[in-house]
Parts: sequence; structure tokens; C-alpha cells
Amino acid sequence: MGLTSDKVLVLAVGCAVALFAGTVWCWPRLARRGWRAVGGRIGLLLATQLSLFATAGLAVNQAFGFYADWADLLGRETAQGVVVDHATVAGGAGGALRVTDARDLPAAGGARPGTAGRIQRVEISGRTTHLTVPAYVYLPPEYFRPRYRTRTFPAAVVLTGYPGTARALVDKLHYPHTAHALAKDGRMRPMVLVMLRPTVAPPRDTECVDVPGGPRAESFFARDLPDAVAAHYRVGRGPGGWGIIGDSTGGYCALKLALHHPEVYAAGAGLSAYYKAPTDPTTGDLFHRNKDLKNRSDLWWCLKHLRAPATSLLVTSSRAGEPNYKDTLKFIERVKATGRTGISSIILDSGGHNFTTWRREIPAALQWLSERLDDR
Repeated sequence: MGLTSDKVLVLAVGCAVALFAGTVWCWPRLARRGWRAVGGRIGLLLATQLSLFATAGLAVNQAFGFYADWADLLGRETAQGVVVDHATVAGGAGGALRVTDARDLPAAGGARPGTAGRIQRVEISGRTTHLTVPAYVYLPPEYFRPRYRTRTFPAAVVLTGYPGTARALVDKLHYPHTAHALAKDGRMRPMVLVMLRPTVAPPRDTECVDVPGGPRAESFFARDLPDAVAAHYRVGRGPGGWGIIGDSTGGYCALKLALHHPEVYAAGAGLSAYYKAPTDPTTGDLFHRNKDLKNRSDLWWCLKHLRAPATSLLVTSSRAGEPNYKDTLKFIERVKATGRTGISSIILDSGGHNFTTWRREIPAALQWLSERLDDR
């Protein structure tokens, strides 16, 4: 049973309830003196407390998607914290994309792909970076209808925060359901969503940086991912066909990729983003004393020293509850001063750095993104 499985949570709740009831039932028998009675009381109290903490932890992880599985939680995915697949990637110039699972999106009127669309679980292998990353792809219902069989669709990369899970974008932040509802109401165009973590080499937080010696995270998102997806699906290939959106770390990555690669991403939306790559135990040494690389990962530096690109950016924050509020206001002014890069914002009165806040922002952000993309 997986870490995020409902069965695991139910089992943990059952154990906590059983231990609590057992403590109440056995307490009179253990109310004696002697090392056995004292040891029994201590054991029952510790077991009950541990089960309650475990239950709370599992529930919080399910709600916010901090860890994807037991290996992710225990830090056992790789010995060095970096997973790079150096095998030759089949699939030609576009890299490789392999569908590993698929399910229809339940909606009113039936669960057929032509009615509500389909969600596919895929593995994307980069031709140039040799990274293999799992993702979910949402295909809108129009993708399966005969009248659209020759049409290409705009595409958007959707990124989680760190550590995050790609599944949380589907089950917790409801990107496919939101996109379907908006398109059905005519508030956005049908769009293909490619949903994944920015963490291409878990458990390391690579901050979408081309780390010297690998992994080359920025190149994966700027080149390999669009090439692999375009080789497998009917999505736009030219400038203006792709956008990118993310929250927290994913929001920082979205803004950076749109600024660095306007030839790929016509628009980037950062929900609760920050504007400079951190350096901490989860990132390790991202720059290896390379000052140019460090500067490029600082969006403030990019706006001040590099030519502003012809792309569009969206940032979000809240006046109460978000730590990035003041920086976001400064970032808006800095982008406006370039006179070339478009900037929009969503500022809530209140809202924390969490799923509840992002679910309030996602509909407007997707609509904004759709208005800036085409299907060339």
C-alpha cells in the first residue's frame, strides 16, 4: 500500500482508535506499582501518541502532497540524491514519451474521452538531457472528436511545488476538471496540460537549473519536454503554442522559463512564486561557483541586466498570509519598467501558501494563459 493510499490512512486511523480504546480498557490493570505496570503504562501512552502523530502526518501529506511514496519520504530514491538515466533514448529527434496508464475524466454526460477528455500517465525521456520524468497529460474532449482530428492544440506545462507530487495537480488542485469546466463554459480554449514535478532528480530540489555535471533541469523543460510531447500529441510546435504555470517552486520555474525561453513559452504564470533560487540542504550546490549561472537563476538580476523578452508573465499573492507579497509588488514594477515584457497579477485579500489559495487562483490563471496561446 502506497504512502498516499486511502487504505493506509484508514488503517492508521483504526490503529489509533484501537490503541486509545485499549489504553482506557487496560489502565485499571496497569494502575499498580512495579516495573511491569509502569512499563505497560509508558508503552501504551507512547504507542497511542505515535499512532496519532502518524495519522495526522498521513492526512496532511494526502492533503498537500509533500511526499509521493515511502521512498520519497525516507529519502531512499537514490544514493546520491540525483537520478540520471544515461541510456540512449529511442524515439528520434523528439525524444521519447511512453503512456503507462490512462483514465477518463468523469463528468456530467458520461465518462467517454469525447465527452470529458482523458488523463494519461506518461514517462517523458529527454533526448539531450537523458532525464526520465513521470507526468500526467490531460487531453481535452475535443482532442478525440472527429471534427478536430487534424487540429493542433495549445499546450501548458503545469508544475508542482517542492517536494510535491504530480498526482496532486490532478486530485488536489483539480487542473483537468477546472480546464474542462472553463472550456465547456467558453471561458478558455481547449488545451493540453502536461502535469509534473519540477523535481526531475528526486529527492533533490534542482530549482529548474542546469546544474554543472547534471542534472540539466532547465534544458529538460525548455527543450526535451516540448519536443517529446509534440512528437507524440497534436500540440502546437511554433512560438505562441506553449505556456507554463506552477505554484511555489513550480511558480518560480514557470517565470524563469518564460523569461529565459520566450521562443518556447509565450506565457508563464507563477502562483505564490519566489524570484531567486535558494541554496539549502535540499538543493545542494546548484551553481558550483559559476557566477553567470547563479545570476541567470536570479529573476531580479535578469530583469535588470538582460534584454527583456517579448513574453507575458502572471504573478499571484495575497495581502495577508503570503510571505512573497512585498516582493511580488516590487517584481510587478520591475517588469513594467522593461516596457517589453507583459505582466499581470492576482492579488487576494487573504490566503496562505497552500492548496486552498491556489485553487482560488487557478481558474483565472488558466483563462489568462489560454488567452495568450495559439495552436500554431
